[in-house]
Amino acid sequence: MERKTQSNDFTRGPILKPLLRFALPVLAALFLQAMYGAVDLMVVGRFGTAADISGVSTGSQIMQTMTNVLASFTMGTTILLGQRIGQGRGKEGGRIIGSAIVLFAVLAAALTAVLTVFAPQAARLMQAPAEAFAQTVVYVRICGGGTLILTAYNLISCIFRGLGDSRTPLMTVAIACVFNIAGDLILVGGFQLGCAGAAIATVAAQLLSVLISLHFIRKKELPFVLTKQDLCWDRQIIRRTVQLGFPIALQDLLVGISFLIILSIVNSLGVLVSAGVGVAEKVCAFIMLVSSAFMQSMAAFVSQNYGAGKYARALQSLKVGILISFSIGVVMFCITFFHGNVLAGVFSDDSEVISAAWDYLKSYAFDCLLTAVFFCCTGFFNGIGKTRFVMAQGIVGAFCVRVPVSYVMSRRRPVSLFHIGLATPASSLVQMILCFIRLAWVCRKWKQEGNL
Repeated sequence: MERKTQSNDFTRGPILKPLLRFALPVLAALFLQAMYGAVDLMVVGRFGTAADISGVSTGSQIMQTMTNVLASFTMGTTILLGQRIGQGRGKEGGRIIGSAIVLFAVLAAALTAVLTVFAPQAARLMQAPAEAFAQTVVYVRICGGGTLILTAYNLISCIFRGLGDSRTPLMTVAIACVFNIAGDLILVGGFQLGCAGAAIATVAAQLLSVLISLHFIRKKELPFVLTKQDLCWDRQIIRRTVQLGFPIALQDLLVGISFLIILSIVNSLGVLVSAGVGVAEKVCAFIMLVSSAFMQSMAAFVSQNYGAGKYARALQSLKVGILISFSIGVVMFCITFFHGNVLAGVFSDDSEVISAAWDYLKSYAFDCLLTAVFFCCTGFFNGIGKTRFVMAQGIVGAFCVRVPVSYVMSRRRPVSLFHIGLATPASSLVQMILCFIRLAWVCRKWKQEGNL
């Protein structure tokens, strides 16, 4: 019996159902990915001290920044593959994937060297508290040594999403997450290895995820054939992949750096405040998942329609995505603002840490409403290849709003984490306005060209 090609055509039929069917597995996969760092923090929070919590939160924040950069860079492959499928040129996928494997293998090797060698400098740059400095270095070095594994996972996931398949990455990360939890309980809870145990469990789980993904790939019928000849440095394809992916990655890197700067500012205020914000950031990683899922889904959905020349359908999918995402954002706002202490309590038993985290989360709750809108917009712009604009608006929000506001608020006495946290929704508001201005310009241009 012939196997059915495991890809979805987003260019025909209704929008709501296929968009939700694609977005929900993406959301679930992002949730489980966030569980990697969250489980580390939860287990360490139960079996360690405030210094252990601070070390894992700072180290995982550094690694999360690198993860976001890699995932964003691989979006170039997702967009290019999706556009080719929309154009009816899916057979070119083998060359696209082969070139991407070579490109990201080189990138992963470079990042591994940087993270393992310069882990102390990174911890020092983050102003990791003296009590947690050694733990931070160990966590970054071990996780940094697994960068090749992390890169492989993100690349495989982006390939499936470019094909319209979001379920396979979900299955692999779900299995790996179970092993990560087990590893944390054994190494951190049982053997009392602290940050080192949490990092080892994370890397081992990611390796398992990659192996399972490769197993699924061998069993799937793809719309292209990947041969040894495709594993080469194809300048034209790599140039286009970099043109699409690099602006997204640079934007995420700089935005990540802006959050690291804020964390550095917070770390200078003491280990209790550092632990509180570390816990809050873990909560934020979860409450932002819906917006992130719709951003990734929007990019995959729009790229196919843009490649097929169906611009009106691409715009309609943006409207549907914003409506759904914002509705969920309202619910997340209420939970975070009014019950942030409950959420923070999942990661720590320390009442002072929970109180500090909730104070920060109250201001972050407003971001649930704003990111629900502008994340969908950035996914749309990524899908049509306007990644340079995405980079520009991200940099403006990060360094013209978020960092300056957080610094000014940190200088006020008494220090309020609520006021420091307001820097993030302020940045999102500016970015949303920029997205609407750019969207109006795109619509006007498409009308003039007769595409709407």
